[in-house]
Amino acid sequence: MSSKGKILVVDDDRLVLATLTYGLAQAGFEIIDADNGDDAILLAREHRPELALLDIRMEGMSGFDVAAYLREYLQIPFMFLSAFADEETVAKVKELGAVAYLVKPLDIHQIVPAVEAAFAKRSATPAPQPPRGPLGKAAANVVLEQTAALAVGILMHRYSLSRQQALARLQALSDAEGRSLEEQSLRLVEATEMLSMPGQINP
Repeated sequence: MSSKGKILVVDDDRLVLATLTYGLAQAGFEIIDADNGDDAILLAREHRPELALLDIRMEGMSGFDVAAYLREYLQIPFMFLSAFADEETVAKVKELGAVAYLVKPLDIHQIVPAVEAAFAKRSATPAPQPPRGPLGKAAANVVLEQTAALAVGILMHRYSLSRQQALARLQALSDAEGRSLEEQSLRLVEATEMLSMPGQINP
């Protein structure tokens, strides 16, 4: 059976790493794994994976450090796996441009569809380059999809929901307020970011 694609998986928890590696390999992907950021960058340079799954908080280089390198030098898309969804983390995920943000604890049945969606999107459109000026329509669509993924991650963490439950809650909020899913996602992410900014709390 031919591989569905090559993925770099990075997590400093060996049990999580083994679970992800096994589950994604069973789903038909070729897996390269690392338990720290330094090795992750070396492996990415050598093997040029098509997607990276990154834990955020690790000893040494963080997942954010690895993501910034992958984006800047290798143009490899990435998604984050994290137990944290605080405002500062969410703002950084958005800034880096992750294709998805998955909140732990996760099982492989939640991760595989997200990975397959990322590959489907990648094969349908060229890999987006960092914008140098006003966003074109395609780039704007990518930003909207990233925002919706962030909003779902926030709801999953805040209300202890599954991905499907969080998406359903986001859709219900959109319908109730007469907004599109993208508009509602943007409002939620911006409100979360606002809470994290100094000086935003009224005396």
